[in-house]
Amino acid sequence: MNTDDWKSRLAALSATLPADDSAGEESSDAPAEAKSADVILVSYERKGRGGKQATILSGFTCDDDELRDVAARLKQRLATGGSARGGEILIQGDCRDRVGKQLIQLGYKVKGVKC
Repeated sequence: MNTDDWKSRLAALSATLPADDSAGEESSDAPAEAKSADVILVSYERKGRGGKQATILSGFTCDDDELRDVAARLKQRLATGGSARGGEILIQGDCRDRVGKQLIQLGYKVKGVKC
């Protein structure tokens, strides 16, 4: 099997692609409308959860699909579990400071934590 065959095909294909104009720009992780409009309140809860700690993020105005996408990014970056429903994201554990930093990196305004 010739290994140069797929390399030459890939080189020919990459030559036909348009140039990437956003090389110097930072990639956007959340929708532009949500970033500018949402002020996210970060709070901490233990009551009603059997003693388990939870960080609650509220104030999202995006639809449920975008909310789940933001929650998935946060859970992956923080290496923790959680859920998203009803305009709120629940992150397992007390990680208010880390969540605040991640939300700022995603372009949201944050209340309730010192970042």
